[in-house]
Amino acid sequence: MAWSKMKQLLESFLCPELYGRVEYSSTSYRYLPDRSGLCYITVDKKHVFNMSDVTTSIRWYQTEQEIKNDPDIQIPISNEEIEAVRKDTKGTVPEERLQVIARNRKISEHAKELLSAQSALSKSNFNVAANKFLSISIEESIDSSDILLNVLALVDRRVGKKRLLNMSEKIKLKHPIVQYFYKLRLIGNKL
Repeated sequence: MAWSKMKQLLESFLCPELYGRVEYSSTSYRYLPDRSGLCYITVDKKHVFNMSDVTTSIRWYQTEQEIKNDPDIQIPISNEEIEAVRKDTKGTVPEERLQVIARNRKISEHAKELLSAQSALSKSNFNVAANKFLSISIEESIDSSDILLNVLALVDRRVGKKRLLNMSEKIKLKHPIVQYFYKLRLIGNKL
């Protein structure tokens, strides 16, 4: 599909509150076949979604340790996860340490997921991801581990207020760019 047609389709799915504020842009290098083009998303004429852009205000993680030390990441721990740690340690660990161990395990898993999603995004082709978004359901896009699919779904008009409010806990575990677009959508809907 041609970029102009794809852009038109993507922008037709934007929620009314973000229409005109969120724009999709693409550049390509016609005479440099070994160099892929750049695709980026702008909000209020500012580039916010382009991994290679150093001026972006969104944090991109380089290591697992950066994710573990980020105070903005809040990982909820369930009682089942604490019980799993208790079972693994055979009850020899003090009660207050169980929650710390469970949180550290979950942060490690979360960090690996975030880094793999980021690395997949850096290698991905925006056009391929956009075509996939246009061909799958909105639920699949929201539940996907692909950051770009999450972003495209969050600004989509098919995601209503009730669904936005219900996904608040799930969004805490997503990449900061997904959280940014979630907050943008909440502000746009005045929720």
